[in-house]
Amino acid sequence: MSPSDADRTASAVERVSGTPHAPALFICDHAANALPQAHGSLGLPPDQFARHIAWDIGAADVTRALAAHFHAPAVLSRYSRLLIDPNRGADDPTLVMRISDGALIPGNAHIDDTEVARRTQAYWRPYRDAIAADLDTMTGARAPAVISIHSFTPVWRGAPRPWQIGLLWDGDDRIAQPLLTELEKQPDLTIGDNEPYDGALIGDTLYDLGTSRGLAHILIELRQDLIATREDAHHWAERIAHALIPVLQRDDVRRIERYPSYARCKGQRPKLMRTRA
Repeated sequence: MSPSDADRTASAVERVSGTPHAPALFICDHAANALPQAHGSLGLPPDQFARHIAWDIGAADVTRALAAHFHAPAVLSRYSRLLIDPNRGADDPTLVMRISDGALIPGNAHIDDTEVARRTQAYWRPYRDAIAADLDTMTGARAPAVISIHSFTPVWRGAPRPWQIGLLWDGDDRIAQPLLTELEKQPDLTIGDNEPYDGALIGDTLYDLGTSRGLAHILIELRQDLIATREDAHHWAERIAHALIPVLQRDDVRRIERYPSYARCKGQRPKLMRTRA
């Protein structure tokens, strides 16, 4: 890596150090609501950057707390998803959003291919490369799991979302199924299976760095009103860690295994097995 490449990666990515023998790498695609100085505010008023359109509220604090619990490395984005979305494939039409949940983003409204490519190289690529580099370091006798932390709004288009936590997965259920079983031991939880979104998406972070590598992986969604403060985020990180401990001790979770993706499948998606209604 050249000095200029190193500088770009350092500015676009937050890295949390951990032991290379940790059971998992934690990632947070939408950790921050900041923008590089050169992009100003993208023409948006300050209050828009407090909204979910700019970042996943509370997700960064949960990610750092989980990494600390497992003495594991973590990779977090430093810039807002309004600049470019690290969780979208490089050719995804929503890579740079022009409108998000009713908000027009003036700085993106007339963006051309050249500017998209420049942002991809400056901000998207360093994030993906940092995750890949950590996985390369960690992949030894026992492969690491990849755990992505996101958060979702309590209400979407007027409809309340009942789940406190959602488990998003594609074809590989090595973490999703046992984690659901462990979480269901906490009787006060309402847990979504591929809710409020489906975990099968070609080109997203976990597709490129989990599915394609044969690493066990999952995306955990938490409702934003439950983790909006650091204290609450740490509380939920402890709850998740308690459930993850036995899951990450499973032999199958620490092996490289290939599973097909459901991203292009038009048929019925499999569901996880519930231990309670």
